[in-house]
Amino acid sequence: MSEYYKAKRTRNIFEPGSGEPFRISRSKVDLFLNCPRCFYLDRRLGVGRPPGFPFNLNSAVDALLKKEFDLHRAAKTAHPLMEKYGIVAVPFEHEKMGEWRDSLRRGIQFLHEKTNLLVTGGVDDVWVSPEGELSIVDYKATSKSGEVSLDAAWQIGYKRQMEIYQWLFRKNGFKVADTGYFVYCNGDADKEAFDGKLEFDVKVIPYQGDDAWIEKAILELHECLRGDQVPNASAECDYCNYIEAVNEVTNA
Repeated sequence: MSEYYKAKRTRNIFEPGSGEPFRISRSKVDLFLNCPRCFYLDRRLGVGRPPGFPFNLNSAVDALLKKEFDLHRAAKTAHPLMEKYGIVAVPFEHEKMGEWRDSLRRGIQFLHEKTNLLVTGGVDDVWVSPEGELSIVDYKATSKSGEVSLDAAWQIGYKRQMEIYQWLFRKNGFKVADTGYFVYCNGDADKEAFDGKLEFDVKVIPYQGDDAWIEKAILELHECLRGDQVPNASAECDYCNYIEAVNEVTNA
């Protein structure tokens, strides 16, 4: 990882007074909410957190689910999972679906005029009801004993992710349902043998989103970016705690 990680960069840095819109992804909004200091170091000073290792298995599940739902998108039919969970909808067919899924370069976007921030996010899928109401869908993959759920404290990030996507689509003029769906794939580790394949239990979990917090968060995020002081370290941030511990022992 160290071969590719550059601790200091000169691009994608917020410059106060610039007239150009500044791109903020939904993951950076989440970063700000988790730790304003790490967010400021990243977007204002160009020092990002070290990246995690890629979850290639999760990416494979994500790609295969998209292919599967795209078959039904083209045919304008409901996926069997929709029928199993009583969801009256079909995958939404739109010319920008590929663009909306491209989180790194495009995604669904909205220019927040008060702050001149271009807020972006890359969705996994969108379903549409017969009445034309959209439901935002996110794919998740894991392997754990028992049923998957959204009950863990750390899954607040999943919920915020869903709500930002809902907000972005509303800001782009779409009618969006409060209820979104997580297609959660849980790898079955209880089989007697591997036999060259991993089987998944797939569960669709509805989530009632509420995007009322987003406007306030964007304004606070922008104020943080415009400031000249690095925010204090967050007591709950593992990265900040690590840096403080290193500084303590090295300065001693």
